[in-house]
Amino acid sequence: MGKYRFGIDIDGTITNPDTFLPYLNKHFEKQLTLDDIVEYELSGVLGLTKQQFLDWMKVHEPNIYKQAEMAEHAKDTLLDWKKYHELYFISARPKEVKTVTEEWFHRLTVPYDHIELLGQHDKLNAVKKHNVDIFFEDKHDNACNIAEECHIPVILMNTPYNQLPVPSNVFRVADWKEAKQKVSTIF
Repeated sequence: MGKYRFGIDIDGTITNPDTFLPYLNKHFEKQLTLDDIVEYELSGVLGLTKQQFLDWMKVHEPNIYKQAEMAEHAKDTLLDWKKYHELYFISARPKEVKTVTEEWFHRLTVPYDHIELLGQHDKLNAVKKHNVDIFFEDKHDNACNIAEECHIPVILMNTPYNQLPVPSNVFRVADWKEAKQKVSTIF
């Protein structure tokens, strides 16, 4: 396996997909579990407009990102890959949380070559600009768009909110151990 550039999403991919739930449950007095989150867009399940949810996120996301836990086996997998590959993190997080994000990577000693916060969900230009060879994602439409537009394999971290059908070059995995196995078969 040669040196490849891995494009990796952050939230719901290297962080636990249920990271936001304790904050949402406490603030909105809900008892949601990950199984209740069947759409990526969270405003509906909370009974909010998209704007109300965005306003809530602006206030709370820095603290949520600061406290986020890594998905199981993500760090070990990334540490192993870092020996042989480049790790480019491309996230929809707003640029305003760049410091919080970098501090989180340093505090948890998560290896990386580059972190790019886009402030929006369309990652196609960033994936193309950085010549990414494979992408890791949890958002269904992002996974499909990247796979189809960039003609690269995409590893989709399986969650209740990304269950729609996927193209043949999108590979659904249960966890980071399975992601590591899938990558070894792809390359």
